[in-house]
Parts: sequence; C-alpha cells; structure tokens
Amino acid sequence: MTAQLDPTVQEFVDALNANDQDRFYAVLTDDATMSDDGVERDLAQWTGAEIFDSNARMRIESIGDNGTELVADYTNSRWGSMRTTWRFVLRDGKVSRFETGQA
Repeated sequence: MTAQLDPTVQEFVDALNANDQDRFYAVLTDDATMSDDGVERDLAQWTGAEIFDSNARMRIESIGDNGTELVADYTNSRWGSMRTTWRFVLRDGKVSRFETGQA
C-alpha cells in the first residue's frame, strides 16, 4: 500500500499549491504555530513571504508517520527549489502546528 497524507495535511498541501490563502488559513487552528529550520516564526509573516507572496509550490517525494510527515521539493520565487521536511500536529481536524526545514 502506498503511503497517503492525512486528509488535513493533504488539504494544507492542496491549498498551498493553489496559492489559496483563505483555504490555507481555514485548515489551521486559530492558535496555530510553526517553525522553520528549528526557529519559531510568526506564522502570518512567514506564510506571506515564503508561500503566498513568492508563489510557493511543493511536490511530495515521500510520506511518513501516518501521513503527518513528508519530504517535498519546495519551490518559491524567493529561494528557488530545495528539498524540505514537513511535520504536522493536528487537533480537531486542523493543523495546530507545522515544522519545516531543509532536508
């Protein structure tokens, strides 16, 4: 059986790839947090700069931990392409935290 993303994580990825801010923020809890390369970041500022203002896209390479971890080729107009890891904490069907960094 091929590993699949948790449906909530899949929605996060789909919203990111569609550059759909409303859809993206709808999948996050109101108090969601995140880190990038181990550093806590302001979620709204980071997602604005690294996702929406830079037309980010991710192509999933592998999936782990019951669909809540992934490795992806992440591309945006700010940094180009890089191999990244993503880990998600879910609560009540939404993402309460995500951690990303270079793989």
